[in-house]
Amino acid sequence: MSGEENEKLVAVTGASGFIGLHCVLALLRDGYRVRGTLRDMAREASLRAALEKHVAVGGRLEFCSAELTRDEGWAEAVQDCAYVLHVASPIPRAMPKHEDDLIIPARDGALRVLRAAGDAGVQRVVMTSSIAAITNGHGHDASYVYSERDWTNLDFPLPPYPKSKTIAERAAWDHMDSLGPESALELLVINPGMVYGPILEHDYGTSGEIVRKLMRRDMPGLPKLGFGSVDVRDVATAHIKAMLTPAAAGQRFCCIAEHAWLTDIARILNKNFAARGYKVPNRTLPNFLVRLAALIDKPVRLILYELGKLPQIDNSRIKTVLDWQPRGLEEMVVSMGESMIEHKVV
Repeated sequence: MSGEENEKLVAVTGASGFIGLHCVLALLRDGYRVRGTLRDMAREASLRAALEKHVAVGGRLEFCSAELTRDEGWAEAVQDCAYVLHVASPIPRAMPKHEDDLIIPARDGALRVLRAAGDAGVQRVVMTSSIAAITNGHGHDASYVYSERDWTNLDFPLPPYPKSKTIAERAAWDHMDSLGPESALELLVINPGMVYGPILEHDYGTSGEIVRKLMRRDMPGLPKLGFGSVDVRDVATAHIKAMLTPAAAGQRFCCIAEHAWLTDIARILNKNFAARGYKVPNRTLPNFLVRLAALIDKPVRLILYELGKLPQIDNSRIKTVLDWQPRGLEEMVVSMGESMIEHKVV
């Protein structure tokens, strides 16, 4: 990478989030100047302190206020930026009162960022979507392999999160189509699976909820759940590679390293942390018990649609086009557990 290239300014939306903060860290390590957007500017000091533990920040990082639901701030957020990593999107820890509480900010926020980026002459926007925008609402059997050609079926009754990710990504691609071939702005999308890896501060967001609950023994047993899994550091790397790779323009990328059942996560945690007092449950719960629990435990309702499923996902495109080489399952799970102990989350 040339010195001229990595002195460019990159905007990262949702810079306080799990993926967003790792994107900021990776960009700073590569020598970029970074402008991160925050909903709450009171977070700035703690975020700088978290980053300073890993990289010399100096004067290369600035923060600005911008919210997905408001027009104000987005023009300033992307001004003079060569690239934008649009990571911000609402992720629930419990079932929202109404699905539009997730859908509207995700969709309208993506459009606000794309419009501001186009007006500012940004070269490329890398948007964080999700595997949830690909694998849900289908009747395929377990042998079916999903890829970037697939889209979640919105005619199927789904909870708000996969709907919000699908609708937001669809809206982003429709917006790009409306600009026509004369537009200089490029869009591409990263679709991560379940994201593990080290947290950088005590506020771990939603992504670490499974590992936290297992290590705290908040779950009496293990729902039969499976995920395409990926390390947050590799998600950040994918964003930067996508930002820079000419052939990536106009594409979406399934960003998963391995497929794993929740029992695989529990086994890794027990192997590495049981002797230190973090013995996690290893008994698989029947699906009917999980459904009964969801009647009184609202967060459980978020995962009912995934019970008994481990979708198989083709990750050949991201490996080939972006030369992406992800970490393995054990490393991503252990690093999350270690960092949760370090930051006293468990």
